[in-house]
Amino acid sequence: MITWKKIINKEKNKKYFINIINFLKNEYNKKNIFPKKKNIFNCFKFTKFNKIKIVIIGQDPYYKKNQANGLAFSINKNIKLTECIKNIYKEIKNEYPKFKIPKNGCLKKWSKQGILLLNSILTVEENNPLAHKNIGWEKFTNNIILYINKYLNKIIFILWGNYAKKKIKLINIKKHIILKSSHPSTLSANKGFFGCNHFIKVNNILKKFKLKQIKW
Repeated sequence: MITWKKIINKEKNKKYFINIINFLKNEYNKKNIFPKKKNIFNCFKFTKFNKIKIVIIGQDPYYKKNQANGLAFSINKNIKLTECIKNIYKEIKNEYPKFKIPKNGCLKKWSKQGILLLNSILTVEENNPLAHKNIGWEKFTNNIILYINKYLNKIIFILWGNYAKKKIKLINIKKHIILKSSHPSTLSANKGFFGCNHFIKVNNILKKFKLKQIKW
């Protein structure tokens, strides 16, 4: 059986991954890097490989103190909601009028229901978005997508924004389902994210597959 442990053990022996770890050792010693070391691989802790139903692809972690928790789009509890999270909750509320908007932006409960919240880049420097672009994380997370694409079936990939949409080339659209829209950020939410109905669509697809629906 394929597990995250087997996948990560296979990747961590490759030169590119060793380079990432060596780079990060130095960075964590000198600068404020997010998320905390222990949370870098959080998205794999809460969603087992063979339990994945949905993959939501983000870019890189939030870059302000105490926000990032290792899950794409998610922030730590007791932290002020980001505009992204606010817009995500707003869209869910539009689709499900009875939805009660949470006071925190932690999406761990999504992960525990089979949603892999995967950032393409897993670390960031404080106040310096995309600081860790091209250190190797994209290769690692692209490989994660390829494993999912190969070994699993009927996975719903949610691609918000142009960066995430570039991952389509890694996904077999005959095996999996892709939902696309603009990004939920302030600048893009009005260009297609609001009104995308992704949250209802996901549950309709899961219902069709006779799988447990998501409690957003």
